Amino acid sequence: MLFDVHRDIHRLGGWKYINLSSGRFKLLTESSIMAKELQDLQKRWHSMMKTIHSNSHVVSFMNSQLGQYLDSHPFVALSLLVFLAVSAVPVAFFLIFAVSTSVIACIGVIIVEGFVVSLGGVTLLCVLGGLGLVSLAVSGVLSISYLALTTVLKYWSAPNARSKKEVANGISSPPNSNPASDEPAANKGE
Repeated sequence: MLFDVHRDIHRLGGWKYINLSSGRFKLLTESSIMAKELQDLQKRWHSMMKTIHSNSHVVSFMNSQLGQYLDSHPFVALSLLVFLAVSAVPVAFFLIFAVSTSVIACIGVIIVEGFVVSLGGVTLLCVLGGLGLVSLAVSGVLSISYLALTTVLKYWSAPNARSKKEVANGISSPPNSNPASDEPAANKGE
C-alpha cells in the first residue's frame, strides 16, 4: 500500500499515529517511520536507475570496453565519478574566468583601439596642417627665389649679350655705357 507518510502521520500527545484506510490509527515508532521513508526512497532510486539504464547512450557506453572495465571495477568508477564531480567546480570557475576576461579584453581592445585611432587621426590632422604650412612657405620661397633669379639673370645676361654682339661687330663700348643713352648725346653734338 502506497501512502504519503508526511500527510498521513499525526501527532497525538508526543506519539505518532498513522491514519489507515479503515479509519483506525496505528502507533508508529521512529524505526517504522524510517523504514517507510527508506522504502519510498528505495523505490524512487530503482525507478531512476531503471530510467538511466534504459537510455540508449548509457547502453552503448556500457557495451564499450571502458564501460565494461568500469562495471567490473567499481572502485575505479567511483573514484572517476568523485573526481569528475569535485573537478566540475574549479573547471566552471576557470571557464567563467576565461570567458569574462575574453569579453573584458575585447571591450578593452575596442576602447583602446578607438582611443588610438582618434589620437592617430588628430596627429595626422596636425601633421598634414603643418605640412600644408611648410609647403606654402617652401612654395613662397621658391617663387620669390625664381622671380629674383630670373630678374638677376635678365639684367646680368642683357649687358653681356650686347657686348658680345658688339664684340662680334667690332664695336667696343665701356661696360657701364648704355648705347641708348649715347645716341641722344651724339645727336646733340651735331
